Amino acid sequence: MDKKRGTALALLLAFGLGLGPLLLSDRAGQPVASENGHADDGGEHSEEEEGHAEEGRLELSAAQIEAAGIELARAAPRTLSKRISLAGEIRLDDDRTAHIVPRAGGVVEAVRVNLGQAVKKGELLAVIASQQVSDQRSELAAAEHRAGLARTTLERERQLWRDGVSAEQDYLQARQALEEAEIALDNARQKMSALSGSVTLAGGNRYELRAPFDAVVVEKHLVPGEVVSDATNAFILSDLSRVWATFNVSAKDLRLVRVGRPVRISAPELGAEVSGSVAYVGNLLGEQTRSAIARATLENPEGAWRPGLFVTVLLATESRDVKVTVPQQAIQTLEDKPVVFVRVPGGFLAQEVALGERDDGHVEITGGLAAGTELAAAGSFILKSELGKASAEHAH
Repeated sequence: MDKKRGTALALLLAFGLGLGPLLLSDRAGQPVASENGHADDGGEHSEEEEGHAEEGRLELSAAQIEAAGIELARAAPRTLSKRISLAGEIRLDDDRTAHIVPRAGGVVEAVRVNLGQAVKKGELLAVIASQQVSDQRSELAAAEHRAGLARTTLERERQLWRDGVSAEQDYLQARQALEEAEIALDNARQKMSALSGSVTLAGGNRYELRAPFDAVVVEKHLVPGEVVSDATNAFILSDLSRVWATFNVSAKDLRLVRVGRPVRISAPELGAEVSGSVAYVGNLLGEQTRSAIARATLENPEGAWRPGLFVTVLLATESRDVKVTVPQQAIQTLEDKPVVFVRVPGGFLAQEVALGERDDGHVEITGGLAAGTELAAAGSFILKSELGKASAEHAH
């Protein structure tokens, strides 16, 4: 027994001597707890590393958000329209465009307006001296005189016939002469009326061209001293407060274009977009283009939509309901990927999303965002800029 007990003590002593260094070695590899109970590995954590613990996060208070002009919106379901894009051009509204021509040949005495000038209805455009006006005026005066003389003669012959002094035949002849004189007078008046038309007779051999409605002088082809005829294109006036956006519609798309369909007219050069509706669709196809001409009427109170401007016409063809949309202003690009800045406690977080169709300032989100999520809309580019600055500072 004593021999066995001595052998067991020897084995236990040997095991203890071998395991001790391993235990000491294992404890030495663990960090030492500090007084506050946290492990201290001897390293230091900078504030910058703590501020960027979550990539794409920006810390902003409510006051900072308001000061930066950042507006918040929520991702929401919406009905979007599918659209086709067509090339178009702004043109004059033919229903409010007048080609002013002289009613009689003559010599231009004065021109009172300049190219591009806005004029009011009845405003003087030009004064023209014309021999034809003088001749017509003389003819009218002569017809009035003859009619007056025939009327006096008829009254005298009627009285003489009643008194039995002259024969009834003389009275009837006087009445016929008056009727012929009145016919000639009416004819002269009609000629003068046709001659005046859009002009105002100014006395003598002169007449005036005046604006038929409020408009802008878009073309002017008169100078003082110029000889003109009744075929001369003197002025073109157009009311630019309303213009046409014309566009060609191919045969395959004609079934989608109907009068009254809503359209969006945009001009990249102006950075502007306006809503309208299809007002006309041509019934014939062009021989060269094999397309029909359509147009939309646009209100243009500020005159920004100038004739000759090329535009893009977006025509709504069909609508569908989508589950998640956000304002187009909310979409930004980081590392060539579309993102939105989601509102989180204490700031914003850049969230990558998948985009779908666009319509009327909203974008469909097909992945990466749930309906009801609050995010930055207007001013989101400020967050993108600040995030870029923070990343650059962190890289250094």
